[in-house]
Amino acid sequence: MNDKAVLIAGPTASGKSALAIELAEAGNGVVINTDSMQVYRDLRVLTARPTREDEARVPHRLYGHVDAALNHSAGAWVADATAALAEARQQGRLPIFVGGSGLYFKALTRGLSAVPPIPAGIRADMRARLERDGPEALHAELKRQDPVSAEKLNVRDRIRIARALEVIEATGRSLADWHREGLPPLLPPGQVMAVFLAPERNELYARIDRRFGTMLEAGALEEVARLAARGLDPLLPAMKAHGVPALIRHLKGELSVEEATAIGQADTRHYAKRQFTWFRHQLPEFEWLKPESASAWLARAISR
Repeated sequence: MNDKAVLIAGPTASGKSALAIELAEAGNGVVINTDSMQVYRDLRVLTARPTREDEARVPHRLYGHVDAALNHSAGAWVADATAALAEARQQGRLPIFVGGSGLYFKALTRGLSAVPPIPAGIRADMRARLERDGPEALHAELKRQDPVSAEKLNVRDRIRIARALEVIEATGRSLADWHREGLPPLLPPGQVMAVFLAPERNELYARIDRRFGTMLEAGALEEVARLAARGLDPLLPAMKAHGVPALIRHLKGELSVEEATAIGQADTRHYAKRQFTWFRHQLPEFEWLKPESASAWLARAISR
């Protein structure tokens, strides 16, 4: 088993973390976060990170280790995951990667483009231009400099447009050029047992709605208030986590808590729908399972 790993993906609120902990307890495993929002220490409640009690049951890695003021990229996560995987293998533990971020799983199994880090000054300048000129103007500029990338992006896709222009400015090359020179996968196909938890849609959406209310009861609003008080760039990933923008608007008096809750619930449901679509098209090798049958399937796969 020293060269094997388990990958548990799925939409938000599908029961991934509970399954990972169950498997880790049964198989001397370590749970490795594969979710782009659960890396941020400022958002334990609102991102549904494992509780401290859960973390005490089995080893957990890459949860809450990044400050919200940072833009933690997929490349940075892969570097962290490489170290976590090496540690698991050195200790003889089964690495269990769990989360909902498709790009992270794709980086694990397919590799990642070799785009170098973007200097902070270039990134700050691009964000200032984005706020001043708007995404349409930057998209027009991107169309002149990198028509291939521009053609793939919606004219309102602020983050990806800015990212494409940052890469050109920092490196003199387009994203398409860099994507042709990728980094190898961390986990080749023969080393993984990969499942995607696929609950019935209406049941999942109802669970998402209930969970948002539970988060508020558990202190999500207070958590967002502390984050808002830091005065961070609103374009940072942590500031755009599902529920954060709406709850900040509530704290400013622009929305009632009921309105903010409805927006947060709707955003999360829409994200879950996109997760289904993304994994179906991008990572078809994942075995799609109902949550209630995943544990038995993985137990059989591991014992082979």
